[in-house]
Amino acid sequence: MTANEQTPIRILIADDHPVVRDGLAAILGTQPDFVIVGEAATGTELVAKAEALRPQIILTDLEMPAMDGIEAIQRLRERLPEIRVIVLTAFDTDDRIVGAIQAGASGYLLKGAPRNEIFEAIRVVSGGGTLIQSVVVSHLVRHIQAPSASTTEPLTERELEVLRLMAHGQLNKEIAAQLDITERTVKFHVSAILSKLNASNRTEAVHIALQQNVISLDSSR
Repeated sequence: MTANEQTPIRILIADDHPVVRDGLAAILGTQPDFVIVGEAATGTELVAKAEALRPQIILTDLEMPAMDGIEAIQRLRERLPEIRVIVLTAFDTDDRIVGAIQAGASGYLLKGAPRNEIFEAIRVVSGGGTLIQSVVVSHLVRHIQAPSASTTEPLTERELEVLRLMAHGQLNKEIAAQLDITERTVKFHVSAILSKLNASNRTEAVHIALQQNVISLDSSR
């Protein structure tokens, strides 16, 4: 199915700067498979508009008045877990990145990212995947300095294969095709991975796996 044939992805933009919101709306509006359903200037407004408008994707900054982005993401995960959140921010500190991912963000991009990366992130995350900008991944790796004591149940070889592909942003259907298994089987493995790693979403599972040296960004491991 082409971009012109599919139902447009409903997007809510959240940023406390009107110029940024206007710019993002203009850029995203060039894509036939995107539709902007609303904008928010504060974290509180973001949660309220998400509940009212039910977008598929939220593109949000982290630094906002009334309620910051991380707290807003946490509330959205509790109230509207089906909505996927992509962070687009100037903050590249380890604690902000890790905090956003642990809160439930499925994507993390830095402002200044090429528009094609933003487009790709929206499409990948809307399809159930995760996308973290490569420069952000380097911060995650640096954050993982001291190995933590792990009582995680060991993953099977097949689960490790699935997890490595998840770490590279592949969707369930892409993992199924690459491993020559059904998409239903992939979903079973993903559920097992989340359970064993005590993760609430795919992005957090990848972060935990990297932290505990279960996998590495090197495709050979």
